[in-house]
Amino acid sequence: MNWSFQLYSARKSQPWSGILKMLADAGYAQVEGFGGLYDNPAALRAELDGNGLAMPTGHFSLDMLEGDFGTARRIAGTLGIGTVICPHIAADARPSDEAGWRAFAHRLAAVHDECRKAGLRFAWHNHDFEFLPQADGSIPQRVILDSAPEIGWEMDVAWVVRGGGDPMAWIEEYPSRIVAAHVKDIAPAGAARDEDGWADVGHGTLDWPGLLKALRDRTPAKVFVMEHDNPSDVERFARRSIEAVKAFGE
Repeated sequence: MNWSFQLYSARKSQPWSGILKMLADAGYAQVEGFGGLYDNPAALRAELDGNGLAMPTGHFSLDMLEGDFGTARRIAGTLGIGTVICPHIAADARPSDEAGWRAFAHRLAAVHDECRKAGLRFAWHNHDFEFLPQADGSIPQRVILDSAPEIGWEMDVAWVVRGGGDPMAWIEEYPSRIVAAHVKDIAPAGAARDEDGWADVGHGTLDWPGLLKALRDRTPAKVFVMEHDNPSDVERFARRSIEAVKAFGE
């Protein structure tokens, strides 16, 4: 299995040339991009190639995907990104009922259509808010997936849990939709306060051996992306996480 690394995890640790070398040395074969990296795609591609790293997936803002898709397409082409992922919607722009989320899903479906015409795949990446019941009882993530049946899902398992969802149940309900997964872990209650309660993969509370087996066996996902939103030591996180998943046979 080729392990990827969400470079957002290392945004506070520079330079990027050193980060990419560290990741390659640790055993990663892939990385996932995000918006703050795309100022000079050709230079980034040279750094990736120099370290033997591929970037099969990348996060792009909804603003760019809807308002300047041509730029997103060119960035993806330069970096070798095959799956374009929209990762977020700001709190003040989020719908509050099923009708609103259905309309939002239709916006994502329109982006999917543009990606498909450009030879790219498209997926939505969740946080916790998609699993919080709305006043009308609807669950945003279910509305998104049901209302835009062609889009993929990059499942951020730990955010599912923080939103009160059961990741195994969601894997069972929507297995074919999960095209990639974020592999991150949650520290025990009260621990890792300086890291926002996140943990190195395999050193937290989630059953990652079982989760990875389910994702591998039941979904088409091929990209498994290590992420930590606020590591105090990114090298420690990268190294311990890949060591952990390799140790339990994945």
